[in-house]
Amino acid sequence: MTFVVPFDGSALAEAALVRAVEYGQALDEDVTAVAVVPERKRYAREKGWIGAEESYDVESVVERLRGQVTNLAPNASFEYECIREFPPEARLAGHIERLILEHDPSTVFLGSDNVGRVVTPLTSVGVHLADEEAYDVMIIRQRAPPKLAALEAHDEFYDDTSE
Repeated sequence: MTFVVPFDGSALAEAALVRAVEYGQALDEDVTAVAVVPERKRYAREKGWIGAEESYDVESVVERLRGQVTNLAPNASFEYECIREFPPEARLAGHIERLILEHDPSTVFLGSDNVGRVVTPLTSVGVHLADEEAYDVMIIRQRAPPKLAALEAHDEFYDDTSE
């Protein structure tokens, strides 16, 4: 079993990767980041991988994503798939989910600020990934973990050894 992180290079994907590594160290689980890279400029621009006038080199984007993963999680593995089309979100999610399932994950760490809300946007790949019952999903909505002071106060409240 392993922890898997769908990784698109965004700040929340980075946060999800860092959290997966932290949990992985505590629970002795491997971490794998997976990415699906459509070979279309439009998707690359939407993801912020290239600028409005910049040319699109798929291998450069893959190497940039790999570099981000290596910098944040040197012991994590990185796998990707290039696809020719720019599919609808559900089909893109299907490609990502196939990569996820290849690792028999115990948990998927998903960086998303909108998965699981009452009103679900139609453009969220995460909605489709979070629906899978083969693994648990940890949704990371904050770029930084909760403040330590808040956690310590919570622990003190529940610490029954202080009496």
